[in-house]
Amino acid sequence: MQTGVLRVLRATAASWWRHKELRRAGQLELARRLERETVLRDLVHLRQAATLPNAHLICGDGGTFIHLGWTTVSTFAPIERFPLAALAVARGTPFIDIRPVTDVIAFANLPRVTRGGSVDPEPWGPGRAVSLTTYIDMVEELGARIVNDPRASRPA
Repeated sequence: MQTGVLRVLRATAASWWRHKELRRAGQLELARRLERETVLRDLVHLRQAATLPNAHLICGDGGTFIHLGWTTVSTFAPIERFPLAALAVARGTPFIDIRPVTDVIAFANLPRVTRGGSVDPEPWGPGRAVSLTTYIDMVEELGARIVNDPRASRPA
């Protein structure tokens, strides 16, 4: 792991309001322990984002979401204020910026990305799921911006 990544994660953990309050109250050891736990949890999320085939980030008006199979990490902030998400994108995780999408009804009706890697044989109806690349094709037609596009690496 790069030291720059660890620095960002440590700074983010130390800046969290609860950890700052613990330090201010003189509970330094508890604050340090909680900050270490936060950094370790975030490292797990970064590793999952790098290794899971359908891991991706979505940023919209409602915030930023890191989808890691059955786990989702989110914040109401845009990606620019979510260091864990920015690190995941910098390390190659696909990023779907849906802020330019204006047809929210069409977006809401899109299927979800499959969680376990398998694709539903019948991708319609409630609970339908498609592969990440198919989802990116669909959302791009609605005007989304794609960064670290996994379709670029598939054979032609």
